[in-house]
Amino acid sequence: MTTRRRLPADDDAIRHLNDAAFGGTAESTLIADLRAADLAVIELVASAHDDIAGHILFSTLSVRSDGRPVDALALAPMAVRPDRQRAGIGTALVRAGLEAARSGKWRAVIVLGHPSYYLRFGFSAERARHLKAPFRGDAFMALEFVPGALDGADVSVVYPPAFGVTPPPVPSPAG
Repeated sequence: MTTRRRLPADDDAIRHLNDAAFGGTAESTLIADLRAADLAVIELVASAHDDIAGHILFSTLSVRSDGRPVDALALAPMAVRPDRQRAGIGTALVRAGLEAARSGKWRAVIVLGHPSYYLRFGFSAERARHLKAPFRGDAFMALEFVPGALDGADVSVVYPPAFGVTPPPVPSPAG
């Protein structure tokens, strides 16, 4: 099994893989929408003999800390073909994707996923608790490549429209 960058020729296999892994088309639609919006930054596949068994996508995410932009990515989606799960493919994809992000300009990655899975890569729900985002709880996690990148007093996360979530409400002025 090798991990490599996604090629346009992989797109049909990636769509079928995500539809099978997630039991519907929401993730393959998300992937197409992120690509169309030119937000897909890191996209990798795990393959053996031209057979795609896994896929991961990291996309640009709007994060502002005390009014300043933070170069951050969203990790979503990540899928492994159902008959190949629990064989280390997802782990290899996450590690390769994080390494590519770490070697770029990126300061942080945010994920909404299974806490028991993503903790092993350094993601932390505690690190994400103070972020103003449309998600909350232990499944909403952050990983900083640059310590303190998400330390501001007012850190907001706005997902692009492709994710289908709305930004957190803006508090009304006191008065």
